[in-house]
Amino acid sequence: MSAIAIALVLSAAVCHAAWNIVSHGSSGSGLPFLWWGAVIASGLWAFVIPFTGGLQGADPWAFLVGAAGSGVLHIGYMLALQRGYAAGDLTTVYATARGSGPVLTGVFALLVLGERPGPLALVGALVVVLGVIAVGVIGRPRTALRTGPARRRGIPPEIVWGVLTGVAIAGYTVWDAISMNRAGLPAVAYFVGFTVTEVLGFSVMLLLLGRRERPSLGSVIRIQWGRLLVFGVLSPLSYILVLTATKIAPIALIAPMREVSVILVSLYSVWRFKQDRAVLRIGAAGVVVAGIALIGLS
Repeated sequence: MSAIAIALVLSAAVCHAAWNIVSHGSSGSGLPFLWWGAVIASGLWAFVIPFTGGLQGADPWAFLVGAAGSGVLHIGYMLALQRGYAAGDLTTVYATARGSGPVLTGVFALLVLGERPGPLALVGALVVVLGVIAVGVIGRPRTALRTGPARRRGIPPEIVWGVLTGVAIAGYTVWDAISMNRAGLPAVAYFVGFTVTEVLGFSVMLLLLGRRERPSLGSVIRIQWGRLLVFGVLSPLSYILVLTATKIAPIALIAPMREVSVILVSLYSVWRFKQDRAVLRIGAAGVVVAGIALIGLS
């Protein structure tokens, strides 16, 4: 991978870790937080579109189809991720999602997009995924009370939701790569397009839920406006950087490399929540770094 692509992906990882930490702290706010997050992200980044060339001559129909499909997939991703954060600890949910997502993305990239990374790059991607999974395994509490159907089947609910989040990640990653590269869509306008779709989707859900959720919209913006502002800036910035990187590097390599954010989230959890097994966590983080180094050398 080129140095520019690596810089874009690693910068995206920092932004991604930051907004997930913020989102985890707001998991109890449910759908109202997601609605406000999509509204603020759309509004803030819409002002950036004219400074990035607008649609840059892209076909409007391809833009609408790509943005709408991505928005639907991102809605599923946000709902699964927040549900996972409500069910379990930050590190386990995040690492499970970010570990399973690149595996599925790599498979799709090979089968659907026809990408053929070199052997060293593939080994590096595998090492990154293994390191991410290790972070998730180490991060799981040794003893925790589990309830519900997932517990009766022996599957912790945070793992179930983490894997479902990973499926959504793979889906929108491949969809966006196809839309961006084959239709020549610009990153910022494309992002705003699918966040507008998110706003519409979350609005329909709020209407269907009736008054049970709607009254909390006001309280969420009053209490959590700071978190929402951070979310509205960093979540789009993170993915815009990734979308830009997909134009110059294989998605099968970008997907695992961006998971360096798992290291940052894990280290934050050790500091913020006083989680144990710090040596093992650092070792797993080292595995992720080694995999990234192999990808960089390819």
